[in-house]
Amino acid sequence: MDSVKAKKHLGQHFLNDPNIARNIVEALRLPDGVKEVLEIGPGMGVLTQTLLQHPEYRTSVVEIDRDSVAYLGKHYPALADRIYSQDFLKMDLAKLYDGQPLTIIGNFPYNISSQIYFQVLAHRQQVRECVGMIQKEVADRLAEGPGSKTYGILSVLLQAFYTIEYLFTVPPHVFSPPPKVQSAVIRLTRNSTESLACDEKLFFKVVKQAFSTRRKTLRNALKPLGMPPEATTDPIFDKRAEQLSVADFVGLTQHVAEHKVD
Repeated sequence: MDSVKAKKHLGQHFLNDPNIARNIVEALRLPDGVKEVLEIGPGMGVLTQTLLQHPEYRTSVVEIDRDSVAYLGKHYPALADRIYSQDFLKMDLAKLYDGQPLTIIGNFPYNISSQIYFQVLAHRQQVRECVGMIQKEVADRLAEGPGSKTYGILSVLLQAFYTIEYLFTVPPHVFSPPPKVQSAVIRLTRNSTESLACDEKLFFKVVKQAFSTRRKTLRNALKPLGMPPEATTDPIFDKRAEQLSVADFVGLTQHVAEHKVD
């Protein structure tokens, strides 16, 4: 197999610019002495080829497209048994890497980029860094701070555990086929927060509920959590979700935990 056709249902847009591939790989910082790098959706291996030039870490790839798996096996024998033919969203990273810290990198399929970041969050104690190329609109949203109309659920949840840096914008013409949108590369680096000062499951629930009706004040948006009216007199409940920082949401979660009716 000498080429792979991009499949629309998999959201594939293959990068064909080696200079941009090199820039993405050079964005890796490998914090905490990370030695394992997992690339998501390598396609025909433009990023993979550059990654394999770095013996200081061990590169593995995960690819759901069987055509790409066959292509990679033929053209990148150095990967050997490190091509995982499966769905990244269903991978048990702790088991696969025996709890070792790792970095994730890739030209992420745009139709599942948000789900990829939720998977990163689920393995946040293990994933120390994530360098991803995604839709520019999504990149802007993830890197945005409180007060912005694009600041949302994933912005808060990721920023609770990661420092997010918008690195550079990528034009459509460097892909095959070209997407209809601009792309961007962002880097997530695990911060020093090992655990939040609140119930983390409840924190996730509060953030999601707060943004579920983002035009409403928190007093109204959080009604389904079952707090009595007298517990929502604090001025924070006059605000909307997009106005709250991560620290504000931690404090709000503590308040909800104290006052919600089970």
